[in-house]
Amino acid sequence: MARSLVKKSTFDLCLIRTSSSLSYLAPIYIQTDITPFRGKEFFVYNSSKVLIYDIFCKKPLNFRLRYLCNSVTPRSLCWEGSSHYILLKNLETYLRNHQVDEAWEAFTDFKKLYGLPDDHLLSRFITELSYTREPKWLQRACDIILILPKKKSNSLHFDQLYNLSLSLARTQMPIPVSMILRIMIEKDNIPPTNLLGPVMLHMVKKEIGTYLVSNVLIQICDLFQHSGSNRCTIKPDTAIFNLVLDSCSRYNLSFKAQQIIELMSQMGLVGDAYTIITIARIHVVNGQRDELKKFKSCVDQVAGYLGHHYFQFYDNLMSLHFKFNDIDSVSQLIFDMISLTGTQKGPHKPFLIPLGSPNLKKGLKLQVLPHFLPENSSVKIERNEGFVTHKNRRLVFTNKTLAKLFVGYKRAGRISELSKVLCRIQTENGRAEMNINDLSADVIDACIHVGWLETAHDILDDMEQAGNLPNTDSYASLLTAYYEGNKHREAESLLKQIRKIGITISDDMLKPTVSGKSSDLVTCLIQEMEKGDINCSVYEFNSSIYFFMKAGMIDDALKTYKSMQRMNIYPNVATYMYMVMGYSSLEMYRDITILWGDIKRRFDDGDLMMNVDLYEVLILNFLKGGYFERVMEVIGCMKRDGIYGDKWLYKSEFLKFHKDLYRKLKVSDGRTEAQSRRVEHVKAFRKWAGID
Repeated sequence: MARSLVKKSTFDLCLIRTSSSLSYLAPIYIQTDITPFRGKEFFVYNSSKVLIYDIFCKKPLNFRLRYLCNSVTPRSLCWEGSSHYILLKNLETYLRNHQVDEAWEAFTDFKKLYGLPDDHLLSRFITELSYTREPKWLQRACDIILILPKKKSNSLHFDQLYNLSLSLARTQMPIPVSMILRIMIEKDNIPPTNLLGPVMLHMVKKEIGTYLVSNVLIQICDLFQHSGSNRCTIKPDTAIFNLVLDSCSRYNLSFKAQQIIELMSQMGLVGDAYTIITIARIHVVNGQRDELKKFKSCVDQVAGYLGHHYFQFYDNLMSLHFKFNDIDSVSQLIFDMISLTGTQKGPHKPFLIPLGSPNLKKGLKLQVLPHFLPENSSVKIERNEGFVTHKNRRLVFTNKTLAKLFVGYKRAGRISELSKVLCRIQTENGRAEMNINDLSADVIDACIHVGWLETAHDILDDMEQAGNLPNTDSYASLLTAYYEGNKHREAESLLKQIRKIGITISDDMLKPTVSGKSSDLVTCLIQEMEKGDINCSVYEFNSSIYFFMKAGMIDDALKTYKSMQRMNIYPNVATYMYMVMGYSSLEMYRDITILWGDIKRRFDDGDLMMNVDLYEVLILNFLKGGYFERVMEVIGCMKRDGIYGDKWLYKSEFLKFHKDLYRKLKVSDGRTEAQSRRVEHVKAFRKWAGID
């Protein structure tokens, strides 16, 4: 009876496993020649045969599938051995078939029950997520790596971490990229420059990526410098530095760039023509004219035939001369540009450019090869229409330069000197893009256009005395302007002057004769007149503070800073950066807290625009000094301004100096109110930085 019942029995709750690694509950039909069984576990290894293992006798029993339903959803198992095995097999199969969604579910289920899978399977899973190129999966791959314990993180190979970092960079996810790169640095798996370059190239496309990649580059160089051996494989090359410096100049991270320039010198790298151009941009933003002037002598030697590349160098240097209201230096720079020759000399050796004062015995020096223009550089020299441009590989100053120079001389009451400058330019045939005789005519016509008739007449007189006779149109234009302005007395005086030098003015010439070429000059002249006087005091004071701080002359720097306050000259970000870096070099952290009070007042009054460079240097110094209340204040200001802080950097700095500080102490355990507040701020920072 029992045997006949078995013949007709169909067991609907037998667990099977197919070749697709999916678990099902499928009905099976038992053959008539087998005995009843108790507590069996069933596994299907293919679609045609199922092996049944008796739990007690451990013998396989043969049966045939009546049908197999592929649409049944996998169910969780109630016994440990089976679920562990099946979940792993599921994960393996999903990975093999590139089913990322299903693989993530299987991984999540396994992790909840048993923790992380073995190293090999985990590596395969992370690799699969890395190749998706989808932000969601890339972020999850990064999250998995970040939660790995140290012993498991060692199982991740270089290729896996690098591929993930490159995928993250291509997807414009700079924050997780920096995390992966830093894990590689900690594991001593730093990519060589040919691999590091592509990752950084994608990161610097955004401001936050530039900020983070700068800190990563500093970290790599720090490891190289302290490695104790010549490890060329991890030494970033000049191309990497150029890429980061160029991006820093683009996003106004000028003081971070200044730190990298000094680091480039410490690493013993040799800069090229792109390095010099990028450094010039950075010095302009920081107002460091003296620093940029140090490069001029070596650039002058090659600019004659590389004017198409170095026009921006002279543009930036001229911009700084104008910032310092130094019109004499502007004139001299124009003469220097005129005298540049276009011949290439013999072999070039690296020039040594001092960083900081050249009188400092311990100052750094940067090696540069101004003639070397690498091919396929990632740094692009963009043409601009500033103060200097180029034509036929020659340097040419623009009408904007001429207008600004003109206004500068006029405000100083030095028109006769301006005339001498114009005469010298004409004599040396410097204005290559137009007939040289038109230069004085342009200036005179511009003066007439804006109503400076007396100035125009003075320039005419100066040009005559110098033997550079202006053209007839200039006399005619000025005479017409006198008549139109009912200045008959001045017109009669000019007519006598015209007859004396033998020029004939017909009635047809007595009409406005401003040439088309002068229109741009007139426009530039009007714009400069509207800007008003230039206050260059802050740049001059900053230059002094920078020099004193670099020389360790802290008292002189402080006196200069207080002089600015007495004269109501508002310090800018550069002022405070130089002050903080000077104090930091002498470990005077308490003085930085006092300076922070001034910074906050200036910021609250709207007299100061903060940036990430200043915020970062403040936090790092407050962490070193143990001023955690100030740390949290700065972090609060960054949050308010929407500025991203490099938590990884701040966390590392904290662990370097205060690893176990108040780790187990509660706020209520403080012996004094001051200590309780300190504990509270330390706890707040540890929480913000993700230490606890």
